[in-house]
Amino acid sequence: MSLVFDKTFVPEYGRPVRLAKGVDRLTVNNPSAFTFHGTNSYIVGTDTLAIIDPGPDDDDHFHALIQAIAGRPVSHIFISHTHRDHSPLARRLQEATGAKTVAEGPHRPARPYYAGEINTLEASSDVDFVPDIALADGAAIEGDGWTLEGIHTPGHAANHMVFALKDTGILFSADHVMAWATSIVAPPDGSMNDFMTSLDKLLQRDDIAYLPGHGGTIAKPQTFVRGLRAHRKMRERAIFERILSGDRTIPDIVQAIYRDTDPRLHGAAALSVLAHLEDLVGRGEVITEGHPALDNIYYPA
Repeated sequence: MSLVFDKTFVPEYGRPVRLAKGVDRLTVNNPSAFTFHGTNSYIVGTDTLAIIDPGPDDDDHFHALIQAIAGRPVSHIFISHTHRDHSPLARRLQEATGAKTVAEGPHRPARPYYAGEINTLEASSDVDFVPDIALADGAAIEGDGWTLEGIHTPGHAANHMVFALKDTGILFSADHVMAWATSIVAPPDGSMNDFMTSLDKLLQRDDIAYLPGHGGTIAKPQTFVRGLRAHRKMRERAIFERILSGDRTIPDIVQAIYRDTDPRLHGAAALSVLAHLEDLVGRGEVITEGHPALDNIYYPA
């Protein structure tokens, strides 16, 4: 099944954009190769509000959120995961509003670190954040006229959680599913096996729209998730075929299958290849000496 990305998003920085009754989007002006046009924060409710993913500690975005809140009480601040483009502003927003923070849990890797391993994305993680409320998979928070259910979707991050707005068909899909690009899965923080399992979990749902952490709305989420899953399986097959054809290192594989990708993303691509190789080694289809790592030599089993 083909996957078609949508990059037509217009961020409208500093201005809340109404997406549905009681749902506004406010985008941070932090564009990059990893964040697209910026991080999306969401304001849920009409009287007493919830904020989803307040974003990085950015002065302009903080003031834009305060202006959009317009003096209304905020009861909860939901955090999808603890990457620095999503969670750090929660501290200032909590001080300003008195809201409780809600997340699956604090930051943690998807697996233990191997001896001597360095997490190249550690600087991008908000390791100091600890939620006031640790939301279990399937548990819900009821607010004033809204209910948000947490669905644990590890893969991009071990504590990644998406939030379903009850009785609307809207799912805030954060960085797990985005219209503009595939999510980065980078060990040891991320796990490809977890990511694929989480996609299967979303396919069991009947949501009608995804509102992601970056970029625009996904209007046909089931079709898109099936395409995303097929895309990941094709990427896995391409990696395996490169090994069958004689490639032995991750840089060689990246050079071959990501040749049309922005060079700024080649480091992330190498981590994505590593995530696929961890999964292939775990299934016994690829072998390597010791634990899979960026500088290992890989062979077909």
